[in-house]
Amino acid sequence: MGRGERDRVLNPSWEALDREHVWHPYAAVPPAVPVHPVSRADGVRLTLTDGRRLVDGMSSWWAAIHGYNHPRLNRALTDQLGDMAHVMFGGLTHEPAVRLARTLAEMTGLPRVFLADSGSVAVEVAIKMAFQFTGRSRLLTVRGGYHGDTFGAMAVCDPVNGMHHLFSGALPKHVFADRPPAAFDDDYLTHLDETVAAHADELAAIIVEPVVQGAGGMHFYHPAYLRRLRELADGYGLLLIADEIATGFGRTGELFGCDHAGIRPDIMCLGKALTGGYMSLAATLCTERVAEGIGTLMHGPTFMGNPLASAVAGASLDLLAERPWRREVALIEEGLTRGLAEAAKAPGVKDVRVLGAIGVVETHEPVDVGRVQDVVMEHGVWLRPFGRLIYTMPPYSIGDDLGLITTAMTAAAFSIDPRA
Repeated sequence: MGRGERDRVLNPSWEALDREHVWHPYAAVPPAVPVHPVSRADGVRLTLTDGRRLVDGMSSWWAAIHGYNHPRLNRALTDQLGDMAHVMFGGLTHEPAVRLARTLAEMTGLPRVFLADSGSVAVEVAIKMAFQFTGRSRLLTVRGGYHGDTFGAMAVCDPVNGMHHLFSGALPKHVFADRPPAAFDDDYLTHLDETVAAHADELAAIIVEPVVQGAGGMHFYHPAYLRRLRELADGYGLLLIADEIATGFGRTGELFGCDHAGIRPDIMCLGKALTGGYMSLAATLCTERVAEGIGTLMHGPTFMGNPLASAVAGASLDLLAERPWRREVALIEEGLTRGLAEAAKAPGVKDVRVLGAIGVVETHEPVDVGRVQDVVMEHGVWLRPFGRLIYTMPPYSIGDDLGLITTAMTAAAFSIDPRA
């Protein structure tokens, strides 16, 4: 064994250690699709260890809305670190969390804020709130939804076509209405009326992703259906839970997905972009009526209200309020609509759709993830397709680099063999 080979055995690179020890999300061991090592992230670009620089069309799973390595967000973290990195939230409190809660309450109109670890946990907390408030333990949702990977959240994800069908036997059975259509349809309103009426006496709440169903298929639906669900919840004394984890903070062109329908939920879940992609943090918000009706909420994460996460979240929301995000998202919507028009002509493509800073190319058959990533990376772009979707949710600061993303997506669409 030569010296170089011996050094690699005794001191393996971190990339080699990744292959040996790390289990990546939604992947087997070893992963079927290559994992690409990143050494740095700045602005809207990722730098790989081999020197390639890629425009990130995913905002790190929709969270890094301001881009990476933002000096103001960096400063919020380092300033807070000088005071304290963490302190338990049971029996104690601190300014970053309190100020964040006030900001979220003012943004949403929901005055009570429970800070959680992640989006999935925020949904779990929302479900607990609904169950404690009503004394019932069944929910109504729509097919095609996705609400997270923990057990309570999985139970309201699509039970057939979702990624959690392997666990169906272990999950509680909730009520599912049909998937809402993209266009307005009176018949679907009737379907909602009948479905809720048939189960109203056993339901605690209705839970949906407002206007956009994210990981369940990047499906957009008409706001009228959300308004009808609000009316039905009010009429039957149910709670309405809005899962705004993917749709919150401007992604759809409105500050929250519910704003498209002009309604306010009883409970709202937030996450992803809350910290600008810096740290894991989520929140479950509710009305005063719900909070008072619950009393003691039986949940308490160890890292609830983490000062570092709260500080950077506060800075991210301040930055969002100051930047012209509506104009930025409108420009992204225009650029995606224009840039993806050609992709609709690819023989393997079923549909192309755009809403706000979301662009979707839906194919007839499931895509080869590794192959599509090779194509887009050759065009200097990072995307993470899934199922039959090649999609982008870029940072709001993407600017002229949006053209690189749409060019890469179009190339990927034409690389798909519809006969495969």
